[in-house]
Amino acid sequence: MIKIVTKYIIDIVLWSIAVPLAFWLRLESLPNVVSVVLVYVLIGLPLKLCVIRFFGLHRRGWRKVSVRDLSVLVQAVSAVSICLFAISYLFQPILLVPRSIPIIEGFVSIIIMGGMRILSRLTYESMASGSSEKEPVRVLIAGAGDAGTIIAREIIRHPESGMKLVGFLDDDKSKQRQTFCGRPVLGDIDELQEIAAETETDEVIIAIPSAPGRAIRRIAEAARRAKISCKTIPSMYDLLIEKVSVSRIREINVEDLLRREPVKLKLEKISGYIENRSVLVSGAGGSIGSEIVNQVARFNPQIVLMLGRGENSLFEAHQKVSRAWPGLEHKLIVADIRNRKRIFNIFAEHNPRVVFHAAAHKHVPLMEDNPDEAILNNVGGTKNVVDAAMTYDVEHFVNISTDKAVNPTSIMGASKRAAEYIVSNASKQAKPGQVFLSVRFGNVLGSRGSVVKVFSEQIQKGGPITLTHPDMMRYFMTIPEAAQLVLQSGGLKRNGSVFVLDMGDPIKIMDLARDMIRYSGMEPDEDIKINITGIRPGEKLFEEYLTAEEGTEATLYDKIYISRNSVISDHKIELLQELLRAADKMQVDVIKNILVKLIPSYSPLAKDIENRSLRFPR
Repeated sequence: MIKIVTKYIIDIVLWSIAVPLAFWLRLESLPNVVSVVLVYVLIGLPLKLCVIRFFGLHRRGWRKVSVRDLSVLVQAVSAVSICLFAISYLFQPILLVPRSIPIIEGFVSIIIMGGMRILSRLTYESMASGSSEKEPVRVLIAGAGDAGTIIAREIIRHPESGMKLVGFLDDDKSKQRQTFCGRPVLGDIDELQEIAAETETDEVIIAIPSAPGRAIRRIAEAARRAKISCKTIPSMYDLLIEKVSVSRIREINVEDLLRREPVKLKLEKISGYIENRSVLVSGAGGSIGSEIVNQVARFNPQIVLMLGRGENSLFEAHQKVSRAWPGLEHKLIVADIRNRKRIFNIFAEHNPRVVFHAAAHKHVPLMEDNPDEAILNNVGGTKNVVDAAMTYDVEHFVNISTDKAVNPTSIMGASKRAAEYIVSNASKQAKPGQVFLSVRFGNVLGSRGSVVKVFSEQIQKGGPITLTHPDMMRYFMTIPEAAQLVLQSGGLKRNGSVFVLDMGDPIKIMDLARDMIRYSGMEPDEDIKINITGIRPGEKLFEEYLTAEEGTEATLYDKIYISRNSVISDHKIELLQELLRAADKMQVDVIKNILVKLIPSYSPLAKDIENRSLRFPR
C-alpha cells in the first residue's frame, strides 16, 4: 500500500513539474507568467489525479516496466493533454495559455514519467545482477526469431536467472549483423564453435520451437564439439499451452532430437465434428488417451467422458486436464471395456456422439504370455464399445490401432488387426451419417513402457542399456502429434477406412541408445554399456504399415493416408466369434490357430521383414 501511494505521489509531482518546463520551453521565460502557470497546474491537478486512478498507473510495477506499461502511460497523458487543450481553447480570453502548451506538456510528461520508470527498472536489474555471488552464465541464443527475442527480453529482464546474453546465432542471412534486444547476431549455426570460443560462451539456448529434429541435432552436436551445454525451449505444440519464459528453458531430450515438422491441422474439420458434442475417450488414463482428451478440449466439446479401468491413471489424467483446461466439463468413468453390460449402460446414460477408442493391452511380450487376455480385451472389449456405439447412434467412432497389426508376429499385433476387422464390419452396418474408422501408427515417444523411458531409467541407474538386437529399427511419433493426427483422421468422414499415419523415416534403436547416452553427458561403451539380449517373442526387427495386398491412397492432408483394402468377409465375422469363445475358455492353441485363419499374414514366429517393408508415396 505504501508503495502504491508513493508512486501516486511521484507521478502527480512529476506531472505537475512538466507544466513549468513546458512554459519555459515555449516562452523561454517564467517570471512574467507565474500566475498563469500556477492556475494551469491547479486546473490540471484534479484531472491528473482522476486519470492516474482510472488508468491504474499507480498499480503498475516499475521494476519490470514493459512497452505495454509505457503505452498505457502515453494513453493517460494524451487524455489529459486533450482535455487541457480543450479547456485552454474554451477559456482563451480568461486563461492566456498558448495553445501549444498542453501538447508540449504532454511530451515532457511522457519523457520524465516514463524515464522514472525505466530508471527504476535499470536500477533494479543492476542491483539484482550485482547481488549475485556467482558469475552469470554467458549464453548464446540460436534463433533470432520471435521466440528468440522473447527469451532475450526475459533474460535481460530477469538477471536473477543467472544468465547473461552474449548474442544470437541465425542462419537467415538477412539477420546477419543486425541487433535484437540490443544484442548482435554474431553468425550462423555452423560458426557456433568459433563464436563460443571468442565470446567465452557457457551455454547455447535453442529458441526455434518449430525446428525439426535434424536441426536440433545439428545445433546440439555443434554445442558438444564446442564443449558447452545446450538447452532448448518447448516445441510449438507446448507453446500453445504455455508462454515462452526463462522458466521454460530446459535440457534437450530425445523427443527434441527426433522432432519432426509440426503437424498442419485443418482445424475447421476437427471442430466440425467435436464442437458442442459429447465425446467419450476409452483408455483415457493412458498416454494416448489422456493426450486425445487434452487435444479434444481445444475444440469446445459439450463434455468429455474419460473412461478407463485404472483408477490411479484416470485420476492423474483428470488432474492434468483440470490444470490445462479449467473450464472443460469432463466426467471420470471407471469401467472395464470387457464388461459389456456396463459399457452399454454408460452409452445409454451419457449418449456420446463421438468416441475415440484407445483402451487396449499393448505390451508385446506380456500378451504373448497371456493371449486370452489380449483377445478378451483388445478384440472383445473393442466389440463391446463398437456395438454400444452402433446401438446408441454414435456419429464418429475412431479406433486407435498400431503398425504391429500389419503382418503380425505377435498376439498383440494380431489382436489389434482383429479389432480393425470389427470396426470395418460396423462400418458396413452404419446408418447414414455414422462413421467408423481405424487409425494405425507406430511407437509413441514418452508413452508408458516406451523404449525412451526404459533407456532413460537405465541411464539414470548407471546402465547397462539393454537392446534386443543391434539392427532393430522403429518409427517414432510424439504423443501430441499422434493425438492430433487421430483427431484429423476422424474429421475426414471416410466410413470403413483404415487411416495410416506417415511416421517419417525409421530410427535405428542402437543409434537412439547412443544418442541418449551422449546427451546425458556420458559416452556409450565407456560410461554406459549396451547389452544385446536377443529378440523377444513376437518382436520384429522392422515394423510395417501395410500388408502386401494393401496400398495407400493419399488424402488432402499431409501425413495421413488411407489403406485401400479394408473389406471384411462374412467368414471372418464367424472366425471372430470363434476367437472370442476360445479366449473365454482360455484355449491358447485354439486362439493361435483361429488367428492364422483370420489373418493369413499372421505368423507366431518372429521374422526379419526388411525386404517386405513398404514406403509411403511421397
